[in-house]
Amino acid sequence: MKTFAHWLLVSLVVGSSLSAWAGEVAAPAKQPDLAKGEASYTAICVGCHAADANSTGPTFPKLAQQHPEYIVKQLQEFKSGKRQNIVMAPMATALSDEDMRNIAYWVTNKPAKPGAAKDKDLVRLGERIYRGGIADRQVPACAGCHSPTGAGIPAQYPRLSGQYAEYTTAQLQAFRDGGRSNSPQMSGVAAKMNDKEIKAVADYIAGLH
Repeated sequence: MKTFAHWLLVSLVVGSSLSAWAGEVAAPAKQPDLAKGEASYTAICVGCHAADANSTGPTFPKLAQQHPEYIVKQLQEFKSGKRQNIVMAPMATALSDEDMRNIAYWVTNKPAKPGAAKDKDLVRLGERIYRGGIADRQVPACAGCHSPTGAGIPAQYPRLSGQYAEYTTAQLQAFRDGGRSNSPQMSGVAAKMNDKEIKAVADYIAGLH
């Protein structure tokens, strides 16, 4: 009888724990509100990134079709200070996690406008690095993480295709020089590249589609 009572108690405790766990797992993730995302984007982001999320100036990145997980991560890190930027920090600070998610999913549904490479000679070097890396310095091929077309890998690596060369150059130099430190992987890659190689890769990326 004592054994049965002990078994019954254990069953109730385990069953209750499993039910609670199952309930947590079964709880559906809240769907992003695209209307609110558009409203927040229009109020906060449009001045720099344009109404269609394809910024018209190379200082600001194109956000259209970017993976939402990547955008949320960057906004959170601007807010926390992990990624330093005097323009983006106050913008991100004003956003809740829900706001960030709504904006990110609205942005990813906007079609990206293609870009273009500018320097034919430089872009050949950029293509070699993007597709094959720099073997003697153990620089990996960009395509391994960002895909041959620059589409990236959702939730892991950002889309690069068609991004302004000036913006990509600035980010790679910031990774290399310590101005941007929110990706140890990219800091390690950029640390092994010189200015010419960085500009070449950036120019090649601008024309990827």
